[in-house]
Amino acid sequence: MSIYFRLFVLLSLLPFWLGHAVAADSLLFKLPYSPNSENPKELVLIALKYEHAEGVRRNHAKAATLYCKAAKMGDADAQFFLGWMYANGRGVLKNDSIAAHLFTIAAKQGHTHAQKMGLYTKASASVSFPPCLLETPLQQTANGKKVTYPNNYISKLVTKLSPLYAVDPQLVMAIISVESGFNVRAVSPKNAQGLMQLIPATAKRFHVKNSFDAEDNIKGGLAYLQWLLTFFKGNVTLVAAAYNAGEGTVKRYNGIPPYPETKNYVKKIRKLYKKRIHPYRPHVSGS
Repeated sequence: MSIYFRLFVLLSLLPFWLGHAVAADSLLFKLPYSPNSENPKELVLIALKYEHAEGVRRNHAKAATLYCKAAKMGDADAQFFLGWMYANGRGVLKNDSIAAHLFTIAAKQGHTHAQKMGLYTKASASVSFPPCLLETPLQQTANGKKVTYPNNYISKLVTKLSPLYAVDPQLVMAIISVESGFNVRAVSPKNAQGLMQLIPATAKRFHVKNSFDAEDNIKGGLAYLQWLLTFFKGNVTLVAAAYNAGEGTVKRYNGIPPYPETKNYVKKIRKLYKKRIHPYRPHVSGS
């Protein structure tokens, strides 16, 4: 990007930056946010402080790390801000292709500024991801023991796709592990199919054309998880129960249904995924 274009973009976005800076400053002094927070909005506010030296010493590298953590959770603001960091080489090595990709995934979530920036940046032929987003979710801890997931194209797909649906890749890996044991061709006695064991009705509901195609199956499972997280307001236990028994059944029993299979399923997911509350988008279509 030319120096004149950079200046134009900076000036055009100045009101936006200042608005976020004021909001971040006022909120951060009132709330005990932590860099270890699991709330992406809180992480973005902390990152803004480090990026713009608001009450703390400026630290672009730390800001980029926090933005990336929130971006991995699917936060569009974080994806946009991280893209800006890569476009300008702040705290990370300048990379217009990575910036363009981040602007694209934020734009798909309706982020207005990312949509504008997408007009001025272009990704390379091969999709570029920030290294921090490519860290594969390979390990979980269950009963004090590490559970190692396969480091292959499935984990890479999960890492790539999860941020688009604002779903923690660790939760997805746990569900795939319990559902299919990473068998792309898995079929259950109830005709649930593929990695995330989508029954035909669920596959149709979330526009999955081929349940035995790994990427198509994961997209369908992610779309369903995203919807369940919104429906149950981020309650991971109820989401797991609904993934096994259906949201209608969980709603009817007002909790985990008294089915041994569902109880055992929830128990397995909770061993692999320790978080009980997951961020969720307030408005998500069910189809």
